Amino acid sequence: MEDGRIIDLFFERSEQAVRELEAKYGRGVKALALNILGDVRDAEECAADTYLAVWNSVPPRRPEHLKAYTLAIARNLSLDRYQGIRARKRNSSYDLALSELEDCLASEGDAETELEARELARVVNRFLAGLSKEDRQLFVCRYYLAQPVKDIAVKLNVRSNRVSLRLFRLREKLKKYLEREGLIQ
Repeated sequence: MEDGRIIDLFFERSEQAVRELEAKYGRGVKALALNILGDVRDAEECAADTYLAVWNSVPPRRPEHLKAYTLAIARNLSLDRYQGIRARKRNSSYDLALSELEDCLASEGDAETELEARELARVVNRFLAGLSKEDRQLFVCRYYLAQPVKDIAVKLNVRSNRVSLRLFRLREKLKKYLEREGLIQ
């Protein structure tokens, strides 16, 4: 079903909207949640919370890109749940992805204000816009969608060590870019 029709179903408050959303984007929502959370049950709960959040926000919103809108909600909910889990224990796969970026990004203590965080987001978005489409997709797959290196390698039909090397080089480029922008030293 087309995204526009699914959105119309949400505006009609038809429960079929949720079924269609899940049928069309459910795999991606669950995969994203699983990449971040590392637990199937938590990912399934997060997926259900995502559909409820979309139900509660459409209407009044009419998202231009339903897939991106849904995945952004799923990611935010997954990260919220992850923070709660992390307070109790560490999740090695997502912690690993985040630790790879630690040298490039300021620590939580350095970016205390929301304004600083927004500026950092703008600068990172400019950095991403300057990358090739393939490098941008690689960066987003690893650091936004939290996909494991081996899964990215399979998707790109290359060896894992090649993906790791490209990610290392991208992190180095990001670090230099942030230094030039004066956001890190």
